[in-house]
Amino acid sequence: MSRRHPFYARPLLATAAAVAVLAGTAAAAPAADTPPERPATLAAALDDTYYQDALGKTGTELKAALHTIISDQTKLSYSQVWDALKATDEDPANSSNVILLYTGRSQSKNDNGGNADQWNREHVWAKSHGDFGTATGPGTDIHHLRPEDVSVNSARGNKDFDNGGSQLGEAPGNYTDGDSFEPRDAVKGDVARMILYMAVRYEGNDSFADLEPNDQVNNGSAPKMGKLSVLKQWSQEDPPDAFEKRRNDVIFEQFQHNRNPFIDHPEWVGAIW
Repeated sequence: MSRRHPFYARPLLATAAAVAVLAGTAAAAPAADTPPERPATLAAALDDTYYQDALGKTGTELKAALHTIISDQTKLSYSQVWDALKATDEDPANSSNVILLYTGRSQSKNDNGGNADQWNREHVWAKSHGDFGTATGPGTDIHHLRPEDVSVNSARGNKDFDNGGSQLGEAPGNYTDGDSFEPRDAVKGDVARMILYMAVRYEGNDSFADLEPNDQVNNGSAPKMGKLSVLKQWSQEDPPDAFEKRRNDVIFEQFQHNRNPFIDHPEWVGAIW
C-alpha cells in the first residue's frame, strides 16, 4: 500500500491558506504569484506530518528515514517532464516563461526542443552516472531535472561538479574544464541540494543503482557524483531562496507529491554527510 502523509492534501503554494486549514480556520487563497513566504507555522506543520519520522535522527538513521519518506512519490514519464518543468520553473515575473538553470535566462515555455538556443531537459545528476538514462524513476525525477539552453546543457554534459575552469561564453558565471562544471553562484546551492536529494532517494532497492556523492570528479559511468566537499560548501553559501522553495512546493502539490528535504531543512546536509 502506498504510504501517504496527511499533509499531501494541503495546498502548499497558498501558504496562508495552508496554515489556516491546519489551524482549523478559513482563509482565502492568495493569488498564484504570491511570493512563497514560509511562516513558522507552515514549517512546523511539515515537521509534524511529512517529516515526523525523521526528526531527532542524524547520520545513516536520518538518511534512511528520509529515503522512506521521499520514496513515496508519483512517477512521471519522460514526456510529462516537459509540462512539469513549465510549472516548476516558471519565471515569477513572466508566467509565459521559464528560468533556465545555468544561464538564468527567461525563455518562452513553448520554445523547447533540441535546436540551438531552445531549452531542453537537463539531468543535474547526469543520467550516465548510474546508467539510468531517461527511465521512469531517476531519469524522470523532476527534483533534479531543470530547463536549460541546449548548447549549455551539452557543455555541462555528464561532468561532476567542482570549482574552476574556463568561463562559458554563452553562460557567464558558469565555468567548466575537462572533468567538472561550476554553475553560477545563484544556483550553486540548488545544484548541491538536487544532487543530495538523488543520493537519498535512490538507494539501490528499486532496480536502479545506489546513487552516492563522493569527493572526486571524473566519475564517468559510476553511480557517483562529486565533489561532495564542494557541494556541501555550495549548500551553505547559497541557502534556499524563494524560487527554490516554490519549486519544491509545486513538485509536492502538483506532480510527484514528495519533497526535497534539503530545501526544507538545509542543516540536514551536514547531519548526514
